[in-house]
Amino acid sequence: MHSSDLTQRNIDAIAELFPTVVTETVDTEGNPVRAVDFDALRQELSDHLVEGPQERYQLDWPGKRAAAFAANAPIAKTLRPVREESVDFDTTKNLFIEGDNLDALKLLQESYLGKVKLIYIDPPYNTGNDFVYEDDFAESSADYLARSAQRSNTGDRLVANMEANGRFHSDWLSMMYSRLKLARSLLTDDGVMIVAIDDHEHANLRSMLDQVIGPDNFLASVVWQGSGKNDARFTSGGIDYMLIYARTKSKLIEADVRFKAPKRGYEDVMAAAQRCWAESGGDSVRATELLRAWWRSKPDVEPGLAAYSDIDADGKVFTRDNLRSPNPRENLMYDVPHPRTGQPVKRHPNGWVYAKARMQALIGEGRILFGDDHTTTPRLKRFLSDMSTQAIRPLVLQERAPASDALARLLGAKYFDYPKDTGVLATWINAATSDDKKAIVLDFFAGSGSTAHAVMNLNAADQGNRRFILVQLGEELDPGSLARKRGYATLADVARERLRRAGAQVKEQAGLLGFDLDVGFRSLHVATTNMADTFTTADDLVQFALAEAVASVKPDRTDEDLLFQVLLDWGLDLAEPVAVEEIGARRVLSVADDALIACFADEVTDAVVKEIASRHPLRAVFLDAGFASDAARINTEQIFREVSPGTEVRAI
Repeated sequence: MHSSDLTQRNIDAIAELFPTVVTETVDTEGNPVRAVDFDALRQELSDHLVEGPQERYQLDWPGKRAAAFAANAPIAKTLRPVREESVDFDTTKNLFIEGDNLDALKLLQESYLGKVKLIYIDPPYNTGNDFVYEDDFAESSADYLARSAQRSNTGDRLVANMEANGRFHSDWLSMMYSRLKLARSLLTDDGVMIVAIDDHEHANLRSMLDQVIGPDNFLASVVWQGSGKNDARFTSGGIDYMLIYARTKSKLIEADVRFKAPKRGYEDVMAAAQRCWAESGGDSVRATELLRAWWRSKPDVEPGLAAYSDIDADGKVFTRDNLRSPNPRENLMYDVPHPRTGQPVKRHPNGWVYAKARMQALIGEGRILFGDDHTTTPRLKRFLSDMSTQAIRPLVLQERAPASDALARLLGAKYFDYPKDTGVLATWINAATSDDKKAIVLDFFAGSGSTAHAVMNLNAADQGNRRFILVQLGEELDPGSLARKRGYATLADVARERLRRAGAQVKEQAGLLGFDLDVGFRSLHVATTNMADTFTTADDLVQFALAEAVASVKPDRTDEDLLFQVLLDWGLDLAEPVAVEEIGARRVLSVADDALIACFADEVTDAVVKEIASRHPLRAVFLDAGFASDAARINTEQIFREVSPGTEVRAI
């Protein structure tokens, strides 16, 4: 009986755009209500640090505002392709990006905004011994833009974060906050984010994710029990966690998304039942006796499977389930006649679990098991074959040693102490992407590359086409480490080698089914912009310097470098196929069957322009310096207006 609450509607709209600015307060009657943190909103809309702390319910730490600013500040950087580090560069849909993940996440915003189905990250744990990223962005947007464009060595971005540091927690939280804010925007509406963490920052990380993604989107806190220490003082430890959030939980509920996993021991029970059926000669009574005897040996399977101890005349394993409704409803209160006596059978006070039409259908299928007469309550015949999966368990029991040993065998040496188990990762990747086997999976703390390895294994298992994007800093390895002695300079080098070997192994094991498997990756490096620095003003230019000021592209950059910067600027998929050809003796790059044609030749003729326009590409791009004069560039635009008016033309 009231008009719409426009204030609340506006808060909802702001929450969708900026979930980190929505907090709690109390109304005039002391009831908790949602409200907007205007200081935080000002920061989201500002290009400089905003002061003005006020009391509110939220996780706070020194440097939080600077971290929020770091997420929003622009950078003058690009991604450079490196063919020699790649596998199947021309055909693969997978990406491996070497560089600072904060820069990488910013560069991916246009091309992959709202397109990533699953983000899994295993960030550095804040144990007092590891390194964190140093993000010192307490400066204006202009200052940051100038500075970031000139920093080419990303290795100096890691600093030790010892417990003696007064900002022990703050530095780690700041490092994570800016990256999580950027990562959220890459998720699809039904996307999921999984973050691995240990006890040191579990509570803080969950509070931060509540702010960044929203507490209503929390799905689970999974406990991963690995190997413990028997000489520990209180508990054996060995616990890690996975905090799981949905981009929009309501979207998952609307689509009836359910995280499922295979039941442990399901295949063992089915195999035992088949042996019992064969040994009994097709006698259901004898087969049931044999199966129940097998169950008494207590095999290691899910407890819920133990109820499936009967075998019917068709050799199917089943259990007898109850038919009572958990809650009484009028449409569930009806009589069911016994097939032999014709009298209504005994019914639970709550009624049946199924409506009358569904019950009649089950009776017709022989799925309702009646007693000798109407004085007993019938049971539901539930087949084991319909119960091969279960709701995924929030407890993982998996030692880390097998994963470490498997990776050591693959690489020929033990370079990593605690790599993630690809089987466990594949289980959760499958749970989040089972409805979309072409999903993009992102890991921007790639480490040894376990996430990509798990994606390849999963695709081989279910013939999926999931894609991965990995981001890993080119962190230099310790000079005394085994990997360094074996010729690897950085952690990214080792990860790429792992993907090469894992891809070959997965394809070999898949046999004929692995023919179409994508086990390649495009290697890209975060780098400064391709465009030359032109900070000299016109008044300061002298005659001999004019020639040097003409070139707009750095001398060490290739046409493929320029192409990938154009893909980023236009927001196109960085994994689109690229074809190299010649038109009028000029090298031309065609992306995705002429969705984009690029010609970065030093001299572009009208004949070349006309040939490109005749192919009617969606987009065409040239090097500005490639035109002999302004008139030549204007003439190019006129040619496209006449020959291919639908083409979007640019010059860089």
